[in-house]
Amino acid sequence: MKILIAEKIAAESVAYLREQGFDVDEKLGLAQSQIEEEIAPYDGLIVRSVTQVNRSLVEKAKNLKVVGRAGNGIDNIDVDVCTEKGVVAVNTPEANIMAAGELAVGLAFASFRNICIANEAARRDDFRRGQMIGNELDGKTAGIIGMGRIGSIVARKLKGIGMKVVVYDPYIPQERFDKLSVKRCSSLDDLLVQADLITLHTPKTKETYNIIGAAELAKCKPGVRIVNAARGGLVNEDALYDALVSGHVAAAGIDVFDKEPSYDKKPGEQKYENKLLSLSNCVVTPHLGASSHEANTNVGTAVTELVASVLKGELVAAINMPDIDGDLAAMRPYVNLAEKLGAIYYQAESSPVRSITITYSGELAKTETELLTLSVLKGFLSTITNERISFVNVKQRVADMGVDVVESKTTQLEKYTSLITVEFKADEKSLSVSGTVFGQESEILVDFFGYHMDFELSDHVLALQNDDVPGIIGRVGTILGLNKINIATMHWSRKKDKMRAQSFLSIDSPVEEDVIEKLRSIEGVLRVSVLDF
Repeated sequence: MKILIAEKIAAESVAYLREQGFDVDEKLGLAQSQIEEEIAPYDGLIVRSVTQVNRSLVEKAKNLKVVGRAGNGIDNIDVDVCTEKGVVAVNTPEANIMAAGELAVGLAFASFRNICIANEAARRDDFRRGQMIGNELDGKTAGIIGMGRIGSIVARKLKGIGMKVVVYDPYIPQERFDKLSVKRCSSLDDLLVQADLITLHTPKTKETYNIIGAAELAKCKPGVRIVNAARGGLVNEDALYDALVSGHVAAAGIDVFDKEPSYDKKPGEQKYENKLLSLSNCVVTPHLGASSHEANTNVGTAVTELVASVLKGELVAAINMPDIDGDLAAMRPYVNLAEKLGAIYYQAESSPVRSITITYSGELAKTETELLTLSVLKGFLSTITNERISFVNVKQRVADMGVDVVESKTTQLEKYTSLITVEFKADEKSLSVSGTVFGQESEILVDFFGYHMDFELSDHVLALQNDDVPGIIGRVGTILGLNKINIATMHWSRKKDKMRAQSFLSIDSPVEEDVIEKLRSIEGVLRVSVLDF
């Protein structure tokens, strides 16, 4: 499989992908249009913050299965389009948060103590320190907008240097504020009027775009400092420029712009203009939030492992997948079981399904089961379409077919710890299958269309329905033996009231169609189905 790396990550992370057997191309510094021209053959794409994974790119990415954002935010990834096209989107929200938090604090120090102005002056032989006097941070009030992972780091560090910290974030529970011993502001205005330093740590959304504009700056204390090391556009740049020129804002530290420059072009090749760059009291860094050696290693390692796992067909926590409640490793056997239960119907039946009801019983009923439901649906579609189906688009595809999906839960269960039951309703009949997990890996089918059993599912299964009469088992075994097909396990179940039996045979290899026809020709055999998982 081919992976395109469009923005720089650590060399050891690239080497890891190659060691895993992937064909990796590093193509750094390409324009957006060039990436769109190149993307068609690639199965995976790794970006940072510049490449726009938008509809235009995704629709040209005919083979794309996963896009990995080496970093925290997803502003440059159209998650809805990825979901629509079945592309898994992953990011690394924990890998570079310390680097981003530390840069914000560094910009705060630079803007209070005129560090960059003094450095430039000294290099021009200007050592008049009286013109470079700044202000201390100790005892001042820091106003933090957004107290997620990075905002919390900044809060701890600013408290550690003696600042009083107030925070505005309407979405974070009070427990987080109490744990950090910071004051919660009831409104943005409440924060603006008391802060000596305002530092922003929110994603860029319709709600937060230009959250600090001319009106907000006018409410701030004269001499306030502004730091934005989060997302370009959170602070209106025209309004900030005017406030810096007037002196109402004493200084600013800006790591991100609303419209970003190219971060790979050399001086002289760069065609970028921003009037904030003309102000000596605006400290500018070129989007360095995640640019530490430690962060580069962390995000590179994290994103390449995630991308590799997705391409190997493994289950990962993705942006456009439901949250996984509890231990992913513990949930994986049930995910595999659910997908196999969903895959059974159209390998054994042909009547169009109108609705699917999935019931979780026992301990599973106490957990978040959306991922399991998606697994059932993924298995259901996998046997009837060649379209790319993944956890991220399967629910919409099933809805497009006009199939209703119902999920129910009950903690009442006698025989098993947990049970998944999938009922398929067609126009004239309703058929169901049930399964559970024993130990860590044994996926057990316990009910198949009304036949009770205790059968461990495998990659290749033969399902036979036959009259409940002697001799059929022997004839089935003889035909398989003559065709060198080994039977690993076998289970027979019966319905005495109908004089019917249902057998499941786990076999070591796929079965050719001519062998299936020989099995169907056995007197008393009513139906033969091949179940491949």
